[in-house]
Amino acid sequence: MPKVSIGLVQMKMESEPAKNLQKAVKLIGEAARKGAKIVCLPELFTTRYFPQKTKSLGSLPPSFIEKIPGTATQALSSAARENKVTLIGGSVCEKAGNKFFNTSTIFDENGMLIGAYRKMHVPQDEYFFEKDYFAPGDKGFQAFKTRFGKIGALICYDQWFPEAARISALLGAEILFYPTAIGTVDGIEQSEGDWQDAWENVMRGHAIANGMVVATVNRVGREGKMKFWGGSFVCDAFGKTIARAGENEQILVCKVDLEHGKNVREGWRFFYNRRPEAYSRLTKR
Repeated sequence: MPKVSIGLVQMKMESEPAKNLQKAVKLIGEAARKGAKIVCLPELFTTRYFPQKTKSLGSLPPSFIEKIPGTATQALSSAARENKVTLIGGSVCEKAGNKFFNTSTIFDENGMLIGAYRKMHVPQDEYFFEKDYFAPGDKGFQAFKTRFGKIGALICYDQWFPEAARISALLGAEILFYPTAIGTVDGIEQSEGDWQDAWENVMRGHAIANGMVVATVNRVGREGKMKFWGGSFVCDAFGKTIARAGENEQILVCKVDLEHGKNVREGWRFFYNRRPEAYSRLTKR
């Protein structure tokens, strides 16, 4: 199946997790009716972006915290099955034992949970205080075999790390999804340059360097001092942006050509000419 339609659900979050989950299920159905065969939700889609505050996990309402399986995964499983789509369930705040993770779940078109990815790179920056809440992921990087191709799922801050994208590609990912929550913060100057341009360009680079489709879905709206810019996009395996959303809620659906990615990998031969024996410095702190 060289061409497949993917759908990115760009959402604005409300204060009540139950309402966000209900909205997500509805939008998954709309994406499927528009032809999407693989659908992806944003990061922490059941809640407002709570890590902008330096509070502890103990301060979170119980409704913000999920177990897997749990309420959210059951609803997402049903949505995937009823709409016959492969579903990347954005991410949720998962409690596993005594630890909490920022976790994405992946379902096949029969509603089966085929895997979960826990965010490996956890930021700690002004208004992105995620280390106050989440442990670093312990499942490693993965690629998931689906009816519509092999896919990878990374989460937001992972997007700045080329190693994560490369490993996903080496594991066979043909499409790499990034559920995301990113925007601008009132009172913080973008002195380095345009954050949104950097955000998009670094992922376009991952697509080119690895010969794979990259699809990123962001949230929208204002939450506290943060304004999430949306801008969800899909670029092909040579970095060409083929679809981009605006600043409002939107379902972005487009077709991607997986055969094109294979041609890029074969033609540019980046994987064939790798020198793993020279890369040991990458594993040292």
